[in-house]
Amino acid sequence: MTVEVKIGITDSPRELSIQSALTSDEAYAAVEAALNGKQSLLSLTDDKGARYLIPVTKIAYVEVGSTENRRVGFGAV
Repeated sequence: MTVEVKIGITDSPRELSIQSALTSDEAYAAVEAALNGKQSLLSLTDDKGARYLIPVTKIAYVEVGSTENRRVGFGAV
């Protein structure tokens, strides 16, 4: 299962998109803790093991997607 986290960075026209192995609730809790002033950096790890540190002061918005299972094949859904 993966969840997509999109982060808008101030003064940047692009957003950072991370596929994380966290659940949607875990990702939301990590973002909420960082934005509530408990941390100065938002720390996330993607599903391939790459780690990201984003300064909280540079975050414009965060979109946490729903957790979804990976689909394999071409079958009808």
